[in-house]
Amino acid sequence: MTVIKCRGLTKIYGRTKALNNLSFEIEENKITGLIGRNGSGKTTLLKIIASYFRETSGEIEVFSEKPFNNLTVSANVIYINDQMNFPTALSLKEILTVSSTFYENWNHELANRLFDYFSFQPNQQYNNLSKGMKSTFNMIVGLSARCALTMFDEPTTGMDAAVRKDFYRALLKDYIDHPRTILLSSHHLDEIEDLIEDILLIKDGKELLHIQIEDLKEYAIGVQGLATDVKEWSKNRKVIYSKNIGLDRMYAVIKKYDYESEKQQAHASGLAITPVSSSDVCVYLTSKTKGGIDDVFIKD
Repeated sequence: MTVIKCRGLTKIYGRTKALNNLSFEIEENKITGLIGRNGSGKTTLLKIIASYFRETSGEIEVFSEKPFNNLTVSANVIYINDQMNFPTALSLKEILTVSSTFYENWNHELANRLFDYFSFQPNQQYNNLSKGMKSTFNMIVGLSARCALTMFDEPTTGMDAAVRKDFYRALLKDYIDHPRTILLSSHHLDEIEDLIEDILLIKDGKELLHIQIEDLKEYAIGVQGLATDVKEWSKNRKVIYSKNIGLDRMYAVIKKYDYESEKQQAHASGLAITPVSSSDVCVYLTSKTKGGIDDVFIKD
């Protein structure tokens, strides 16, 4: 079953295109990583899916229905981000109790166990929590709701390293017990690549890649050697990123096609082949220039 379907989705704020002719589909019961730099359009996309915003043009369907002002979509979707608001008159425990009335699949036992594990106090007020503790409480709500479509937008903001690991572990264990469609937005792929099955990489509101995470791990190779040799070897290949090393050497990241053949050709040219991590591939693909920050210092 297709849970989310977008065709030419565009969202314009004034003169800015937050989303630009975006098309993709998300199937049910998968964890998909929504990856992109700050300002790439991730939050806008999630808010349109969650029916907070209406698209400017194009088409979007969530559970085969248009999401904006749709009760069916709202009842089956939860969107967790660091701007959540809860009633100030309620304590944390009361917020969990009230939340249980909104979500059909709410698991109050899980909510209470997570609440105790992360050392919350029943009478604490949400607005008095630190940023990291707010993110942790939001996570409890997002997991316990067990909505058919669960979306976490940069969910670990403010969390320390240990809590981030606990969150990802809790998400994976609960997903295994109760599969559902999860969108996990982040610009730190290295933290979530062991969780996700697919990756949707966006830049400037456009889709760059929508592939399985295992395919992303094999997407590119690094080549290093004399600059003249690297340039000659890569001139008919897709160069994703390159930088000069010292006076006469160069490092380049090349889209992989036939690894064994390319490896032999590179070695014959005196070049060294190195692996490129999934996280680095995403960084290089979303960079504004092929040389990254180094291009700032190139003199005309």
